[in-house]
Amino acid sequence: MSWNPLLDPDTPTGADVDAIETLIVPRARDLGGFEVRRALPAPKRQMVGPFIFFDQMGPAEFVTGQGIDVRPHPHIGLATVTYLFSGKIHHRDSLGTNQWIEEGELNWMVAGNGITHSERIDEEVRQQPQKLFGIQTWVALPEKNEEDAADFTHTPKEALPLLEGEGKEVRLILGNAWGERAPVPTASEMFYADVVLQAGAAIPLPDNHEDRGVYVVEGSVTQAGQRYGAGQMMVFRPGDAISLKAGSAGARLMLLGGETLNGPRYIWWNFVASSEEKIQAAKEAWRAGDWENGRFQLPPDDQDEFIPLPDQVGKIRGR
Repeated sequence: MSWNPLLDPDTPTGADVDAIETLIVPRARDLGGFEVRRALPAPKRQMVGPFIFFDQMGPAEFVTGQGIDVRPHPHIGLATVTYLFSGKIHHRDSLGTNQWIEEGELNWMVAGNGITHSERIDEEVRQQPQKLFGIQTWVALPEKNEEDAADFTHTPKEALPLLEGEGKEVRLILGNAWGERAPVPTASEMFYADVVLQAGAAIPLPDNHEDRGVYVVEGSVTQAGQRYGAGQMMVFRPGDAISLKAGSAGARLMLLGGETLNGPRYIWWNFVASSEEKIQAAKEAWRAGDWENGRFQLPPDDQDEFIPLPDQVGKIRGR
């Protein structure tokens, strides 16, 4: 989920941040009976384009009375991207947004200088068994946009460009690729797409972006004679014509990438920034808990609890 409960001690620092890692195999993490596979940041790859955080949520099945329940928590310096293959999540934030997200829809939340939000499956929905499966990513903002005001956009499934043919179905979630552009404005050039391939079908990666990555959600693909299965991320630099071919069971992929930023980012808990000073300022603002006049407010419809500032997350990671 967009709440980052811990940061891998192997998250890159120094010169290792820009090392090229062509294959990332995320480790599974159990967040209280809910499995998450985190592909970014990885030991030798902090970002793919501006994408700095990449979590596969589930697939999970909740029995009656169960579901995710992430209390209000803060973000700065990033935009969260929530996209579901199945299930639904209730999003509330300090802007007053009260929005469910369901399969194939997009929740795009720009934190900028600061936002607070929660993600829950409410009691009403918990009265019957639920399934949840999706991807949540963070997009690091360009330095000039880190102090922008927070914003939220919900985009229904039918508003996202859909390309079909030759055994493939491609839904463009963000940015531009293959001659199409998704409707949500972004602060930097990027692409993010949900791709379903039938057995033997192939798809080329867009060639107009600096960084390109592929995450295999289901099935398998081959590229340059190598086979890649579910739960693996491949990262490619520009200049090569890359095409992926689905295996005998087909494949579902998330394609992502775009313009690289002006340098690596500092990461601590739920905060991303171009300087350690900005992280420290956000920490102090959340610790102060001045919901009436401070930098952070609680969601108007979810003010009874919040996640306190952790005592320890590990050192601030970045340059």
